[in-house]
Amino acid sequence: MTGEAKNKNIKNRLGSWLRWLFSSKERRAKSSIKQTKATKTETPIESPPISRKAESKPSTRKTKVLMLGWELPPHNSGGLGVACHDLCESIHQLEKAQITFLLPHDLGIKLPFMKVIACAPLSKRTEKALGQTAYGPRRNSEDQAGDLEGDLVDQVEKYAKDVEKILSKIDFDIIHAHDWLSFKAGIKAKEISGKPLIAHIHSTEFDRSGGGFIYQKIADIEKMGLSNADKIITVSNLTKNQIVDKYSISPSKISVIHNGVSHKWNKVSSDNLKMLKKVGKKIVLFVGRMTIQKGPDYFIKAAKKVSQVMDEAVFVMVGAGDMERQIIEQAASLGLSDKVFFTGFVSIEERNSLYRSADVYVMPSISEPFGIVALESLINRTPIIISKQSGVSETIRHALKVDFWDTDEMAEKIVAVLKHKSLNKTLLKNGESEAKTITWEKAAQKCIDIYESLTK
Repeated sequence: MTGEAKNKNIKNRLGSWLRWLFSSKERRAKSSIKQTKATKTETPIESPPISRKAESKPSTRKTKVLMLGWELPPHNSGGLGVACHDLCESIHQLEKAQITFLLPHDLGIKLPFMKVIACAPLSKRTEKALGQTAYGPRRNSEDQAGDLEGDLVDQVEKYAKDVEKILSKIDFDIIHAHDWLSFKAGIKAKEISGKPLIAHIHSTEFDRSGGGFIYQKIADIEKMGLSNADKIITVSNLTKNQIVDKYSISPSKISVIHNGVSHKWNKVSSDNLKMLKKVGKKIVLFVGRMTIQKGPDYFIKAAKKVSQVMDEAVFVMVGAGDMERQIIEQAASLGLSDKVFFTGFVSIEERNSLYRSADVYVMPSISEPFGIVALESLINRTPIIISKQSGVSETIRHALKVDFWDTDEMAEKIVAVLKHKSLNKTLLKNGESEAKTITWEKAAQKCIDIYESLTK
């Protein structure tokens, strides 16, 4: 091909490319104009209005709980009042239930997390009954049972009548009654309102008797409450099995909700016990009512055996009760007067201070439905030795466990914890970690689940 032909061919190809380019620009320009016109003339499409139903939030109605209990701190004789207080506070914090707590007597208690109503003023006679409580002095025969079964059972009957009088003034969805002392009131509230009843068992008459004399009237009220309840809560499998066996209650009716422990512990140690530790003493602690159920006599027997091999060991017993004089005399007869110290009843703050000063805590209970004090000890950084006959032993693995009656083994384990620092530290570290997971919040949520299942 000549040079002239080549130039002509290039011009033809260039011309074709330019014509394609300009025609493409023109097509794009026309397309853009059409789109602009369409935009100007089309009516915008409005979003459909949102219905009021779609805007509404899920229902936040709280279950209204009528809570029945015999005592609340600081006017409590044992763990029942503390358990009621801490459980109710945690239920409130979950913001799913609203509690009205009915006390049988006016104790001047006001709390920020629930409404507390007293059914009647506190008279001298009711004050006497409160002084006895269901957890107080045990008699050894039916002839000696008159005072407790008279005054206290009469007050339980009066509580039920007083609840009946004020029930119409209270709005509630469900009834939650704690222990036999409030069961008759709970049954009466159910009869009048038709609302479901929960019976919450913290301790049975068989626990409190320590295998001894049973107050039949109290056992009858206990069975009545359990039989009339729509649901039963026990604080341990130990207690569940006991009421199935003793009261012929169906296991399907029972839910086990272990107690929790308050984590508001006191970080200050007892000054008195600090002085003992400064002179080389090892401190063994007992915390509980001085009653047959708690096994204080077994603690003293073990203390004698420990003192025979460890002269530096001393024993501090915290609590009061009908066996207090007997235990003081038992310690004296065993030659332990200079080694066993009795504090009587102390406040929660003082008790926490004692925990933090002790080297080991011992719970020798004959029958302990749960045993919050063992968890309190761990939270306050003191290792524990606990009875196998306790509910808390179901929740804690890192504790030394012993049959309450085996004081030889109890003494051996006390000596081991006092002498071997590595054992002491291991029990404390792992036990404290476990105790921190056993919370009232978990117990509260399980209660709320039951409320919701019964009020659907």
